[in-house]
Amino acid sequence: MPKKFLECGRYRLALPAAGERPLIMGILNVTPDSFADGGHFYHLEAALSRAEQMIADGVDIIDIGAESTRPGVTAVPVQEELRRLMPVLYALRDCGKPISIDTNKPEVMREVIDAGADMINDINALQADGALRTVAGSDCALCLMHMQGTPQTMQLAPSYADVTQEVIRFLEQRVDAAIAAGVARSRLCIDPGFGFGKTQAHNMRLLRDLRRIADALDLPLLAAMSRKSMIGAVTGKPVEQRLAGSLGAAIAAASLGAAMVRVHDVAETVDALALWQAATGPATMQITTQMPG
Repeated sequence: MPKKFLECGRYRLALPAAGERPLIMGILNVTPDSFADGGHFYHLEAALSRAEQMIADGVDIIDIGAESTRPGVTAVPVQEELRRLMPVLYALRDCGKPISIDTNKPEVMREVIDAGADMINDINALQADGALRTVAGSDCALCLMHMQGTPQTMQLAPSYADVTQEVIRFLEQRVDAAIAAGVARSRLCIDPGFGFGKTQAHNMRLLRDLRRIADALDLPLLAAMSRKSMIGAVTGKPVEQRLAGSLGAAIAAASLGAAMVRVHDVAETVDALALWQAATGPATMQITTQMPG
């Protein structure tokens, strides 16, 4: 099988073949109110220190978000989102790793693309007026996510006749719209949107059907489950105690064909997926480092 790639701004990212670990997208929230780590990296020095640690830990992509999208949250004005984002982006754009920006606002997309962002990760799948026009002429990668409703309303009463089929149909429509706007297919990836307008039953069905979704779209799939309530529902643990569950989710996603996983805990995920790859990858794979014991 020829190697597949994601065209990602200044980078060309090799996508994993069967048995290879997914690319690891590290979460860098520069918000005061994120559900998992709100306020921890809100200030520039803390954000840069966190990014440096993620790079040392083996991250493949750094995803910067300046607006919380937890259920019921109030939207952040454009200028406030930019005020939080731009100093971090300017400081990290030459760090040697692709920089993704988690935003759904075309005005923000325009500014961060001009400033050197390599990827736009949009929970709204570029549905906002002007979003497709803004990104089409760039070379950045685009992640299109499924969400039922808005962050303000999405968890009030999510309902589907067939959640997997409806997610596939929506993502197919958004992929077609992006391509019609002039976006090369090699720049696109998809996200089924765990926790965005889904019940626990919907989330688990989508997890079991990851390979079906990836195959139906024939695009790299990003699985973003780290520390989410779907993990708490299975483990019974509060958000600050969901590391083990998040690692289990990353391994499950890798086993089911995810090309990327979006995580808070980079070092632990790198180690967990290294063991998964050693156990399940090609028999010819060599272990390059040996430690005593």
